[in-house]
Amino acid sequence: MARIGFVGLGNMGGPMAANLVKAGHRVIGYDMVAAAREAAAAKGVAIAVSAADAARGTEAVITMLPSGQIVRAIYEEPGGILQSTAPGTLFVECSTIDVASARAAHELAHAAGMDSVDAPVSGGVGGAVAATLTFMAGGSQAAFARAQPILAAMGKKIVHCGDAGAGQAAKICNNMILGISMIAVSEAFALADRLGLSRQALFDVASTASGQCWSLTSYCPVPGPVPVSPANNGYKPGFAAALMLKDLRLSQEAARETGAATELGEHATRLYEKFAASGHEGEDFSAIFRAIAAGGVQ
Repeated sequence: MARIGFVGLGNMGGPMAANLVKAGHRVIGYDMVAAAREAAAAKGVAIAVSAADAARGTEAVITMLPSGQIVRAIYEEPGGILQSTAPGTLFVECSTIDVASARAAHELAHAAGMDSVDAPVSGGVGGAVAATLTFMAGGSQAAFARAQPILAAMGKKIVHCGDAGAGQAAKICNNMILGISMIAVSEAFALADRLGLSRQALFDVASTASGQCWSLTSYCPVPGPVPVSPANNGYKPGFAAALMLKDLRLSQEAARETGAATELGEHATRLYEKFAASGHEGEDFSAIFRAIAAGGVQ
């Protein structure tokens, strides 16, 4: 079993680190938030006094951080995580960030003599707890081969998407689809309500017909049809609206940089901006149904 440093023990990182412990790895973690450190310690994670200390003497270092700016800063920090480990250490960047920052992290790692993989995740907090995440990985085939058994302790599907940054590219494209499809499903249920069609009837038809998609069959935004969806738990977040907005903004940043036409992605971003700004950023992203059903996102 490996000695693994884990930087970022929040809602996603904490459960991921705990699953590495369950798999028999020695995990040394760090987070700036005391409550996150305490929760991770209760799950068997050894707590370091700094990110650099968490990385020291490890075979692999995993980062799960809020933004590309923070990722770059922690990779660039003098005496930080890249200087605390021996050349050849594997760095796995699991945050959802912009492609440019992911590639910059690869370049910094390689300049320090390290192997690196960008491996953002899909599956939300529930997937992190249950170790059923999907990992989208970018990096060399050799680095991916080293990362795969570590990622397997935290997820059920691991896909090598290509070279440096390809994992992040896959993540933002996937979540643009997710944001658009959740709005489409919500609009369909709102229309069904006004037509007098029961929600269960629409679900029974669309979930086995051409309208079926994950936003409908696994994460239905109306109470009733899918018992495990947030709609049946007061829209408590598995994936908060603020995080969906973050990913949609990343997709639009990438679209502008590459000249890609993403009109539905742009519209979805505007709707989630309004939804989050009206006080719903902490609710599950599927709660946008309630705003749509009430007459539209204001």
